[in-house]
Amino acid sequence: MPAVALVTGGNRGIGLGITQRLLADGYAVSILATREEPTDVLAGLRELAGAHDRVRYVRGSVADLDDHRRYVDDAVDAWGRLDVLVNNAGVAPTVRADLLEAGAESFDRVLGINLRGPYFLTQTFANRVIALRGPLDTLPEPPDGPVATVVNVSSVSATTVSTNRGDYCVSKAGVAMATQLFAARLAPEGIVVYEVRPGVIATDMTAGVAARYDALFEGGLAPIARWGRPADVAGAVAILASGQTPYSTGEVFHVDGGMHIPVL
Repeated sequence: MPAVALVTGGNRGIGLGITQRLLADGYAVSILATREEPTDVLAGLRELAGAHDRVRYVRGSVADLDDHRRYVDDAVDAWGRLDVLVNNAGVAPTVRADLLEAGAESFDRVLGINLRGPYFLTQTFANRVIALRGPLDTLPEPPDGPVATVVNVSSVSATTVSTNRGDYCVSKAGVAMATQLFAARLAPEGIVVYEVRPGVIATDMTAGVAARYDALFEGGLAPIARWGRPADVAGAVAILASGQTPYSTGEVFHVDGGMHIPVL
């Protein structure tokens, strides 16, 4: 049985890139997404996997805690194990609004999906991993590496201010802290937790501001002067999910072309 990865929002954008990479690396992957089952996307993923039973699609919302349980249950029922959770699903504000004008409805929506959702899905995932494995101190021998991995996909907006989308920035700053919290709490359980922090990535979320970011790249936004791609983020997730960094947890892996480097 291959290792099992759960990827929220794994049917489009960065999430689709992550799904494709994990399938190519041999994982079985279950996607949680709100849209109706995308038959064309799933057909391509199953062709990549070389097997119909290595891809599952659960329609639901990361903002709904009942969907969390249904999602995790579906993977366990299908494959009997859990190895990786990638908290990728996220939304931008429907309308970019100045801090002095932004409303509570947008704030609640963005925080509910981007922060509350992955926070409690991580809780559900971790509890199920522990239940499947049993307490570490009851095992005949301690595991050689992590028993499971959580990767939170955040954003440079965790630390970079955009005053016309404050709700998004707050949500991603919260994801950064949630990563640290769960990393500390889950280390004794053999579960490692990482944050992948993308910069400007070419997806449908950024398509509407392409001209603005083109100009910023020309003006020196990042040392690597190009847009990021979903495959760039997927590569980072794949490295962290592979178990090759067993003595690290709570780390931030920047995928931003060097945007985070202070430059004089």
